[in-house]
Amino acid sequence: MIRQHLIAPSVLAADFAHLERDIDMVNNSLADWFHLDVMDGRFVPNITFGMFIVEAIGRLAKKPLDVHLMIVEPERYIESFRKAGADVITVHYEACPHLHRTIHQIKETGAKAGVALNPHTPVGLLEDIIEDIDLVCLMSVNPGFGGQKFIYRTLEKTRQLRDMIIVHNAPTLIEIDGGVGLQNTEALLQAGADVLVAGSSVFGATDPAATIAHMKSFSSKFDV
Repeated sequence: MIRQHLIAPSVLAADFAHLERDIDMVNNSLADWFHLDVMDGRFVPNITFGMFIVEAIGRLAKKPLDVHLMIVEPERYIESFRKAGADVITVHYEACPHLHRTIHQIKETGAKAGVALNPHTPVGLLEDIIEDIDLVCLMSVNPGFGGQKFIYRTLEKTRQLRDMIIVHNAPTLIEIDGGVGLQNTEALLQAGADVLVAGSSVFGATDPAATIAHMKSFSSKFDV
């Protein structure tokens, strides 16, 4: 059996002066999801966009919206982002004092529930709830800005998380976000990643669709 992986181009790295063009490129490429980074200037030192932009992108997108909430008190906005079109809603472990409740709040809206971990946060903290989580997003850079250098400790964290998922027979997907590109796609897949978020490496490429296709071409090399 072959383990397939997903590519989720990060819209934050797109050209917002030509956003419809870039969305159309993703629609017509081998990409699987749109990754949307929502930042509030409090949880992370940057501000991006909110549910109105997510809704506008959703009207043009023909693929699922993977919405990553890098915000404080995300539970206040889950229903609004679901109504805006989010198919996957990811909250940060570090921002949720009642994480189990927040995960099920997401699921009650009909969206898939994701939990993101900052680079310093151990994956073992999720063991008691791993069976409830649809996706774990391992941050491979410090959240807040695109174009950062990949933190290679993420490979070991990915292996640890894959082992945990296997032990618990959980359906959880592993997503890697930050500094992902052709230079580390193979290593991440070997470590156990399922979803690769690629921003600058896709939208900064001469041929973004070809870069996505190249990243997808690694799928057949890895068995479950």
